[in-house]
Amino acid sequence: MIRVRITRARGSTPREEGAEMMVGPEAVTGTIGGGQLEYLAIDRARQMLARGEDRAVMDVPLGPEIGQCCGGRVELTLDREPATPAAPEPSVLIFGAGHVGRALARALLPLPVQVRLIDQRAAELSLAPEVPGELTPLPEAEVRRASPGSAYVILTHDHALDFLIAAEALARGDAAYVGMIGSATKRTTFARFARSRGIATGPLTCPIGGTVRDKRPEVIAAFTAAEIMATLLACHPAHATA
Repeated sequence: MIRVRITRARGSTPREEGAEMMVGPEAVTGTIGGGQLEYLAIDRARQMLARGEDRAVMDVPLGPEIGQCCGGRVELTLDREPATPAAPEPSVLIFGAGHVGRALARALLPLPVQVRLIDQRAAELSLAPEVPGELTPLPEAEVRRASPGSAYVILTHDHALDFLIAAEALARGDAAYVGMIGSATKRTTFARFARSRGIATGPLTCPIGGTVRDKRPEVIAAFTAAEIMATLLACHPAHATA
């Protein structure tokens, strides 16, 4: 495998310094921005594989001569050195496999996160067979087992259960994101519940998905996925350049 890294970026470029991809004889993982720049880099990397070369540098202007119009310039370093081991992808635990939960899980599946859809109802989980699911009578226990820096999205069929899970997630103190579906009124009610348990509600996002008024599950899911990813990339900057 050849690692291709952007080691210098000047002007307008499709990716930032540090972005990388791995090129094998047939497969490519990651991206340095696509387009002709990426095709040139893949072709050079495969030349290196065929010739047994260990290192190469490419200085590429992103202009008409290569069919790109960014206008900037990038320096690429290609080498056989093993890439720095990637940090584990952050986890997103979705509690509630109803319409919005399933739509959100599907929206997050192609993104660089580990998604789990958690519910007490086997029938609901069975409607999203492509999503890693967890059938459990005690969803709140999954919060306790989660890794630090996880995101928790709470949209079950039961307000009392929502409150219990949200309280567990906030009490950890290490969540990257805690979001609960509902209204401002629901947040106020939860705040009273949390105060009775000595839990700060500041980090809670409720409603989720910003100010979107469209109630279709797929639309809510799209806005919420963007909200979650923005928060996770701020908390896990190593994933922003991978």
